[in-house]
Amino acid sequence: MAKFDKIQVLQKMGETGMVPVFYHKDADIACAVVKACYDGGVRAFEFTNRGDFAHEVFEKVVKFAAKECPEMAVGVGSVVDPATAALYIQLGACFVVGPLFNPEISRICNRRLIPYTPGCGTISEVGAAQETGCDLCKVFPGDVLGTKFVKGLKAPMPWSKLMVTGGVEPTKENIEGWIKAGVFCVGMGSKLFPSDRVAASDWAYVTEKCRETLGYVAEARK
Repeated sequence: MAKFDKIQVLQKMGETGMVPVFYHKDADIACAVVKACYDGGVRAFEFTNRGDFAHEVFEKVVKFAAKECPEMAVGVGSVVDPATAALYIQLGACFVVGPLFNPEISRICNRRLIPYTPGCGTISEVGAAQETGCDLCKVFPGDVLGTKFVKGLKAPMPWSKLMVTGGVEPTKENIEGWIKAGVFCVGMGSKLFPSDRVAASDWAYVTEKCRETLGYVAEARK
């Protein structure tokens, strides 16, 4: 079962303000990235369900994190159907993220008190997701919708908690723009893990980039 419940996971996401998004078919590399992020201050990590046998890699990552990164909540991303959500929940996923909203996934996650963060591209989608118990919705794709979408949504629905993913960059200007717009946290993928750095096993770079990005979040919130 999940190591952390819904309240604990949302607190981790909210307190740090940044959730790395990563996938690699090599479990050793995935584990090394998780540890590098953890050392940089990250406490919620999204492993995406992107490749063949991704669930097997995820299982190893969860077991590794339980020992080496005790306060890390490991979740799964790119989930579009309830069967896949159930599979990863059984493997210990602390949260489930998707590029779209599927109310059947809400039922699966709510039954186990696990956060489901669906991808939403309209205000109506966010509203529909909230009705099924989604405390945190994902604004996706962020680079298409932009900060004005977040501001526009928050005006009539100020209670909304939003995570933006897609086009988020580990720069002071970009992070500040999203935080000031009102997002609860940001999700960040390739910009945080340049392929050449991963290929070179430059985990110190990843750790420092995470620490730097979390610093931008904290600064923007002041």
